[in-house]
Amino acid sequence: MYNLVVFGAPGSGKGTQSARMIDEYGLYHISTGELLRDHIARQTELGRIADEYISQGHLIPDDLMISILENTLDSNPETASGVIFDGFPRTIPQAEALNGMLERRGAKVNAVIGLEVDDAELIDRLLKRGQESGRSDDNLETINERLNVYNKQTAPLRDFYIKEGKYHAIKGSGSIDDIFNEIRTRLNSVKN
Repeated sequence: MYNLVVFGAPGSGKGTQSARMIDEYGLYHISTGELLRDHIARQTELGRIADEYISQGHLIPDDLMISILENTLDSNPETASGVIFDGFPRTIPQAEALNGMLERRGAKVNAVIGLEVDDAELIDRLLKRGQESGRSDDNLETINERLNVYNKQTAPLRDFYIKEGKYHAIKGSGSIDDIFNEIRTRLNSVKN
């Protein structure tokens, strides 16, 4: 089981680059954002709880997110060959919980791809995405709150994964192909 974490601020290109890695490496993609949006759209109990946090730009509670991930891993046999975790973990306690959850399955996080993009470009990307997709959380007020939460709560994960020797910083600006080629070069050197 080969597991990757795709790490970066909102709008850094995690979903775009994850799609490329799925094609290249045949890994199962778990986007916590997509999982949560699905629950919100279906108006499940989890969806209603998650929507209260997300609509304000906040993270949902760790125990709730871990439960969702365990359920996803247990109910999808395709995860056996490996997973791309997109949008998770977002805090050091979540990273520790992910490590524990994978250890119980005889697995680990093999590498962390960190897409690094400056805030001005992130805001521009997210505003454009909001105009194109109609996502209600891609407005300036919520974007600023999401970036503030990211910088306070999620950015420290970079140091956590550097200490574990798993973090690979990737410049997230430029063409999608150039960014992916850098990711592929890094991953191929780690896998060999």
